[in-house]
Amino acid sequence: MSRKEAEAIERELSPPFTVVRPEKLALPLVFNSPHSGRVYPSSFLASSKLDPLTLRRSEDAYVDELFGFAAALGAPLLHAHFPRAYLDVNREPYELDPILFRDGLPHYANTQSVRVVGGLGTIARIVSESEEIYREPLAVEAALERIHRLYVPYHETLSALLVEAKREFGFAVLIDCHSMPSSPRADKRSTRADFVLGDRFGTSCSSELTRIAARSLEALGFGVALNKPYAGGYITEHYGRPHKAQHVLQIEINRALYMDEATFERTARFDDMREKLETMIRSLVPGVPDIIVPRAAAE
Repeated sequence: MSRKEAEAIERELSPPFTVVRPEKLALPLVFNSPHSGRVYPSSFLASSKLDPLTLRRSEDAYVDELFGFAAALGAPLLHAHFPRAYLDVNREPYELDPILFRDGLPHYANTQSVRVVGGLGTIARIVSESEEIYREPLAVEAALERIHRLYVPYHETLSALLVEAKREFGFAVLIDCHSMPSSPRADKRSTRADFVLGDRFGTSCSSELTRIAARSLEALGFGVALNKPYAGGYITEHYGRPHKAQHVLQIEINRALYMDEATFERTARFDDMREKLETMIRSLVPGVPDIIVPRAAAE
């Protein structure tokens, strides 16, 4: 089973992710789109009882394209090719759900996290809020292949990009880019804000930096919420180290702003959204050194 998994990855997910680099590094920013991958291995599709469109409900569709301006501004953009439903790099490496596997998990697996209990571990058991993905339990070896061949190199690359920015500028700001459904599926009558900015309640990023981003988006006419319902996942928590001059701000974009959530087609507003996101980032940049450098120097 592990050999088949390895072959599927080598055949259909090579390369598993892309770093779009600027000609010259000009900003202390790193952009990351971990959930916009849309290459679904054929063996994965065959093992699922869901149709491809349903599987895409957990995908941050086209977010890598929305932030595709990063390199022109002088910052790298890392984005996955594999989908979140196949492997989620915004989790600990071994958040594994015992319900999902037919054999015993390794002793180091985290089987009790809130995310695992909810069916959304490193290897997700569900998409959306309740749709079970797999026809039958998986072999643990298959999961470990995904982690070894996709998760580990992805995070090695992300870490290296942050080290590069810190070496060049003395600090780094990771913009972790995501999208969200326009409404919770459990309550289609309610709607979410246009954007949710997550900084783990001020622990992963300078609160002032978050406020500047929020004010910029509001000036562009958007509704903005802070940390609720998305304060940031594993990436925000793991890499956000303000005391070490490394900040992480998670951005969640309401999908209805740029796509048809039923068909996954881009809407006529897509290009406008991309331009407004670039405007927001450009407004963020001038204030970054003044906010971050004094704090980093003092600590």
